[in-house]
Amino acid sequence: MNVHFLVISPPSFTITLERRTSATEPLFRPALDRLHEPVKNALIKDGWTITHDPFMLRYDDLDVFADLGAERALAAEREGSKIAVEIKSFLQPSLVRELEQAIGQYVVYRSLLDALEPERKLYLAISHLIYDGFFQRPAIQLIVDGSELPLIVVNVENEEVVQWIS
Repeated sequence: MNVHFLVISPPSFTITLERRTSATEPLFRPALDRLHEPVKNALIKDGWTITHDPFMLRYDDLDVFADLGAERALAAEREGSKIAVEIKSFLQPSLVRELEQAIGQYVVYRSLLDALEPERKLYLAISHLIYDGFFQRPAIQLIVDGSELPLIVVNVENEEVVQWIS
């Protein structure tokens, strides 16, 4: 069954008409971040299997989307690790405003994950350039540490995970 639906992609508010193949598929899909494919490829290179793209969190009448869900087997006799990843490019004029939005989004997603999949850890993925510049400022480190915001730092050009920060 093909059902058409509108996709609205803030902040540019681009509207496109797409098809969904079933009634259980979400009505709206988020716009992909510019770093989506490099982060996804970096996670795969790091040994993760992408299980969700995007990772939909449905709780009661609310649907939200983290960018990726991934799993990695640790050992044959142990359960593997599961993560959800929200990807942020930090391309807007106000990096502080983007950080505020990212932390707010993290709080929302973490609350839903705690209820739906408490074993899955949520990370914010950022480029190494943003990490080395903006995230190294003392005030930003204070905010990130206080928010307990886990990070995946990715070299976008090489599509490699540079650092995991829990």
